[in-house]
Amino acid sequence: MVDGVVAPFMEFAFMQRALAGALLLSLSACPVGVFLMLRRMSLTGDAMSHAILPGAAAGFMLYGLEIVPMTIGGLIAGAIVALGAGAVARLTVQKEDASMAAFYLVSLAIGVVMVSLRGSSVDLMHVLFGTVLALNDDALWLIGLVASVTLATTVLLWRALVAECLDPLFLRSVSRLGGAVHFAFLGLVVLNLVAGFQALGTLLSVGLMILPGAAARFWVNDVLAMCVVSVGIGIVSSLGGLLLSYHASLPSGPAIILSAGVVYLVSLLAGPRGVLRPALPRRHHRTA
Repeated sequence: MVDGVVAPFMEFAFMQRALAGALLLSLSACPVGVFLMLRRMSLTGDAMSHAILPGAAAGFMLYGLEIVPMTIGGLIAGAIVALGAGAVARLTVQKEDASMAAFYLVSLAIGVVMVSLRGSSVDLMHVLFGTVLALNDDALWLIGLVASVTLATTVLLWRALVAECLDPLFLRSVSRLGGAVHFAFLGLVVLNLVAGFQALGTLLSVGLMILPGAAARFWVNDVLAMCVVSVGIGIVSSLGGLLLSYHASLPSGPAIILSAGVVYLVSLLAGPRGVLRPALPRRHHRTA
């Protein structure tokens, strides 16, 4: 059993790179996912993961499967969609969730068409679902840089991020940083999605962001503890998913997200704040 767990990472360099990339993504994206969940913006994160596709596709059309052009394109596309959806929500009667849905659907369609025109079905699958087992040194450097920026920004803006989760109107009334913090947080979401699509693709990169945070909510109630538990769940899911992919010959990205989904279901059922916990009979202590 030990050989089955350790041997793949000892013998193969591609497994080592995949594990390093997945662990860095867990350290970076999982706390962001906690704040997305607390802000009730989980579906916004999913929409943003699709919104970066046209930019990545543009970089692919011009330079092929090169990490720097696809990353820059994804950042630009994500920023355009986030700012565009926010502007529509503020200047018209349409709510931000509806404008975000409209933008991401159009973006997803444009991106799929662009990749299809330039490449094959294999290239399209690579962009949509990623290839964590094919991460190179440039991709690892990018993911590490995003993780460093995310952690530094989260520590710097921690109190403001927590305050905005609890009461965004209060934060804006007592500080001028309310709007800046909101857009800084959206920037972190886009950065982590762009880093994640190198390993998990544009369709699944949000999974490692949302599922660990949602699972952690069933175990703890404190925001800091939730971030720590979500990172731990992300690490366990990454390790389990890579081993499942290796031994069962499954696609690595979906295997990681499936592992995170299993942890979520276990947390939903057995966590202290889960479904079964309130149903368990409580012991009544007798008083003398």
